Amino acid sequence: MGSSWKLADHPKLPKGKTVAVVVLDGWGEAKPDQYNCIHVAETPTMDSLKKGDPDKWRLVKAHGSAVGLPTEDDMGNSEVGHNALGAGRIFAQGAKLVDLALESGKIYDGEGFKYISECFEKGTLHLIGLLSDGGVHSRLDQLLLLLKGSSERGAKRIRVHILTDGRDVLDGSSVAFVETLENYLAELRGKGVDAQIASGGGRMYVTMDRYENDWEVVKRGWDAQVLGEAPFKFRNAVEGVKQLRAAPKASDQYLPPFVIADESGKPVGPIVDGDAVVTINFRADRMVMVAKAFEYEDFDKFDRVRVPKIRYAGMLQYDGELKLPSHYLVSPPEIDRTSGEYLVHNGVRTFACSETVKFGHVTFFWNGNRSGYFNEELEEYVEIPSDSGITFNVQPKMKALEIGEKVRDAILSGKFDQVRVNIPNGDMVGHTGDIEATVVACKAADEAVKMILDAIEQVGGIYVVTADHGNAEDMVKRNKTGQPQLDKGGKIQILTSHTCQPVPIAIGGPGLAPGCRFRRDIPTGGLANVAATVMNLHGFEAPGDYEPTLIEVVDI
Repeated sequence: MGSSWKLADHPKLPKGKTVAVVVLDGWGEAKPDQYNCIHVAETPTMDSLKKGDPDKWRLVKAHGSAVGLPTEDDMGNSEVGHNALGAGRIFAQGAKLVDLALESGKIYDGEGFKYISECFEKGTLHLIGLLSDGGVHSRLDQLLLLLKGSSERGAKRIRVHILTDGRDVLDGSSVAFVETLENYLAELRGKGVDAQIASGGGRMYVTMDRYENDWEVVKRGWDAQVLGEAPFKFRNAVEGVKQLRAAPKASDQYLPPFVIADESGKPVGPIVDGDAVVTINFRADRMVMVAKAFEYEDFDKFDRVRVPKIRYAGMLQYDGELKLPSHYLVSPPEIDRTSGEYLVHNGVRTFACSETVKFGHVTFFWNGNRSGYFNEELEEYVEIPSDSGITFNVQPKMKALEIGEKVRDAILSGKFDQVRVNIPNGDMVGHTGDIEATVVACKAADEAVKMILDAIEQVGGIYVVTADHGNAEDMVKRNKTGQPQLDKGGKIQILTSHTCQPVPIAIGGPGLAPGCRFRRDIPTGGLANVAATVMNLHGFEAPGDYEPTLIEVVDI
């Protein structure tokens, strides 16, 4: 072992205790009311942590600058949250990286842009991505800047393939976003650039699947974007989206795929040989599958029918380990020296577990966007398959209890010094907007936490229970006074997105040293402070450039 990895011993905290690090996904802290599913649900375990010793429970920030995002209006997400939890430092992330590259113009000097710009002379530039200002996967202003910059740098023919949102923004807002884009494309046409919308569809039904849950979603997008085939054809995207939204039970997230056709019924922008394609989302999880479809020659997940010879780039690289895509417009943050790597180098035997939808978060994202083990002899990662082919509100308990059992067994086996786990229910069911199901989900998550804490009790260990961002604690859109917002029909507007709320962190267990408590001098602590905290609980000092630990040991 290189000496640079050696951590100093903590002066007051012993080594050798089993530490459970539990991340509740989408579990923020908000005022108790009927739309706070965590409050409504029976959650005796989490309640007891909150109502217990005030020195062992507190809130930390999980959004905005605390996780490397540009503004305090930027809600956190699971990727940046787990990056911060694992890395112990704050790195410029996703949207912020893209903002910096667009502001400085560096994006146009990079290898990725040079690669796609070689198609501008003879081919079409296609931009595919989520059309909203939600700021979780993409942002409309970035798309407009990229359109401007590309047209100024030689793109003569541009086609935009839009995916409507309604998940990170209000359902129904799609029409206004399409209008804004159409107005800008009209300006470009006025300057002699042939720029128009070519196809579209709702994000949860077209293109943006993740974790290989349902390749049909990606296929619908491919058929519209590449083959120019879809069940609906329109002359105009604004009218098209309005028409599709008029159907009973229609929602922005699930709009069927459509193509824009000219007066003769011919699609205006299928992707063909010699074209360039950019997926404009900065968040990775829902771009990996479509990236594979564009990039892999030996692709077998669905019949692509026609595979055009194109130059494809992502806004960012979506999977650092798969090097996917191989070309990208903005380079990722270099996250090095994560807490997981340090601890393994210092002999900490580690077990990590979740179900499919969040398994990557306690492994890949925790470890600084790096796949695989640091040391196979000291680590074990277990993935429990998620339910597929159903929305998560149908089975809101998800795999919480199976995760709890696996982690309990790992603790009781005595083979591990750290067990790290993500319990996804609050987030995945919260995203469906189904309040009753989210209440069931929160109860199941609480039961899983109890199993883990009971096991820690048995082995004399320590627990750290926290979350990566908010979601289930507030399920309605609110007006400026904090009251639930109503739609035109007088119904409350359901909130399906993450929130900007702080998240809890609790410490405890029989192995916690007497006098160990949360410090009083870090009132604005965030997720990045958790790594140093966990290192301390393993009996080590954190590296000097890590965000400071949240704990101290006082003489009793």
